[in-house]
Amino acid sequence: MSRLICAATDLLDGGDGLRFQVDTAGGAQAAFVLRWHGGVYAYLNQCAHVAIELDWNPGKFLDVDGEYVMCAAHGALYEPDSGRCVGGPCVGQALRRLMVSERNGNIYLEAEA
Repeated sequence: MSRLICAATDLLDGGDGLRFQVDTAGGAQAAFVLRWHGGVYAYLNQCAHVAIELDWNPGKFLDVDGEYVMCAAHGALYEPDSGRCVGGPCVGQALRRLMVSERNGNIYLEAEA
């Protein structure tokens, strides 16, 4: 079952991400969705190195160049389209991806984590 996250126009390419909550086996958890190079990607808001939230201010997930999702605490760099860590203390690990879709002008979560 799909769940509405936001309007597609709420996500600017390379802009701020949007935070939301998902239900996991461990309870409610923070997540985020962002648009990058035309695609829409969503992940649990949790660094692969240490289980802390990534954004330094709400929605600020990308580095200053807009090329990587960056952990504000550890500086880990993740590819926005795959979630794979390519720099920092967790190289080779990855963010936990959430399945989302864009249709009818909206962004939907396709399954809880």
